[in-house]
Amino acid sequence: MHEAWYRVMSIVVLIVGVWEGPLAILYRLVSGDEGSVLRAANYLPSPWCYPVAVAAAVLTYGVLAVLDTGHKKALARQKAQDDARSAAQSG
Repeated sequence: MHEAWYRVMSIVVLIVGVWEGPLAILYRLVSGDEGSVLRAANYLPSPWCYPVAVAAAVLTYGVLAVLDTGHKKALARQKAQDDARSAAQSG
């Protein structure tokens, strides 16, 4: 995975997850707003919006973990290719 794409995807997932998770709960508690398209969890009635927002945060954490694992595998694969290439050139 290219480093720039990894960083872009991680930032986008983090922003969306934090916005739909903890910030949606905070906004609901502070303003009492019933939600909008940008805060989808707040469309739900009061007891259900909180578990959905927490689930969004947990899902974000899971997606970030998968992205990190894929990034580490890609780096290891790239290092192995570079090592094989340098061994072939020197030997």
